[in-house]
Amino acid sequence: MGGGRARHVTRVLGRLLAEQARSQRAKPGEGAEERARALREALQELGPFYIKIGQMLSTRPDFVSPVVLRELKLLHDQVSPAPFTVFEPVLADELGPRWRRLFREIDTSAPLGAASLAQVYRAQLTDGTSAAVKIQRPQVEGVLMDDMRLLRRAARVLARAAPRFTAVVDVPAMLSVLFEAMAAEADFRVEAGNMRRGRRLALEFEHLSVPRVLMPPTRRVLVQALAPGVSIRDADPGDFTAAQRAAIGRDLMAFMYRGYFLDRYFHADPHPGNIFVAPDEPAHLIDWGMVGRMESGASRGLVLALLNVAANDGAGLATTWIEMGNPTAWADLAGFRSDISLLVPKLSSVSLEELDFGVTLTAILMHATRRGIRTSPVISLLGKSFANLEGSIRYLCPELSITDVFADNLRTIIFGLARETLSEQQAARTALDLMIAAPGALQQTRGILRTIADQDLTFHAKVAGESNEPGKLSDTGSRTFWAALVLAVFLVRRGRRM
Repeated sequence: MGGGRARHVTRVLGRLLAEQARSQRAKPGEGAEERARALREALQELGPFYIKIGQMLSTRPDFVSPVVLRELKLLHDQVSPAPFTVFEPVLADELGPRWRRLFREIDTSAPLGAASLAQVYRAQLTDGTSAAVKIQRPQVEGVLMDDMRLLRRAARVLARAAPRFTAVVDVPAMLSVLFEAMAAEADFRVEAGNMRRGRRLALEFEHLSVPRVLMPPTRRVLVQALAPGVSIRDADPGDFTAAQRAAIGRDLMAFMYRGYFLDRYFHADPHPGNIFVAPDEPAHLIDWGMVGRMESGASRGLVLALLNVAANDGAGLATTWIEMGNPTAWADLAGFRSDISLLVPKLSSVSLEELDFGVTLTAILMHATRRGIRTSPVISLLGKSFANLEGSIRYLCPELSITDVFADNLRTIIFGLARETLSEQQAARTALDLMIAAPGALQQTRGILRTIADQDLTFHAKVAGESNEPGKLSDTGSRTFWAALVLAVFLVRRGRRM
């Protein structure tokens, strides 16, 4: 990396640290908005890694001040288009000097999209198939590698200079998560693999799809099917029926929930520009250059955390989060429990117009960090993905209830988690373990097991906004679901103690 860029990067990172220090004050200082805007513009100028870092920090109120958060939410990776002549040598190198024979036509007059890593052009294959051709900018891979090395060095310096801070916010680990998530940005063959996997996972969703990869990808060129419609940000909700809007929103959320909790493989950047919609068409999730991966314990813990939110159980959520994290020697666990007990009642079953679940997730992060509890670094990436997803769906279907969609998919998630750990032969033994390990719940557990045996499970559940009326689940699948739920929650807790 050139000395000039290294110094510039160092200055920007120094400003980030200064803003982090200011965020600890009760009020931002004078000129805070101007500083925040300058910081956002500097990160945008530095390129993709720094943009992604800024976007992750936009969900970390524990790290930067509210005024900086607002600015970082405006970060986008869009640059002025470069002429096609800049990209033509890349096509020749990757596809051969006769690359034009692969296309009936390619519109080189203006790209469909321009970012700091690549530009995308509309094309038509020789068989008439409409396509999008993504071409990496020359020399960009070298810049990415240099940035990775510089940021790793900076993280090590920060760890030595501020050990108390990095004991709570593991910056090196956060960078590792980011670098892994962005591996496909430097090699489009990896992105093509991400797309193929995403497309397989989306097959069961009627209102969601992932574009096909149309030609064997190369390191710097990716040819994929052209997504129909427009960005969800630019779509007119009036062009869709209410049923279409709700179906698209539900399938998008369900797909992402299953990615977070079951597949543990999720699109980490579902911002509005990466979701295309059209009436009478499934939504298309594009740009798989950034994906996240979840460790099994973290995904099970998050399911339990969301169950606690849905049950308006602040104490349960605090306990789950502490178990998922790593409290420092000076952690204030009682203070954290108090914080969460005040936060959770606000999360009643409301629509996207009233609730930003991604930001709520990161609000928990803020309290955890302030109270000395380290949280898994992948949560920052997941929080970014959550926030992007909700912001995207809000353009088309703001009335959609997040908690309703989660409840609809809970059965599938719990069954999937149970299948990972249990066989039919193990189920009875695990239930007995549950009774032994949790004597306080002995009578309740016996009752559940008895009603399962009687093939008739009655349950009482209170969700915010609903009365505490008994409900009856008469079908075998629902009985099995509630049994699996009890067992899965127990396994989550027992797995952490092992």
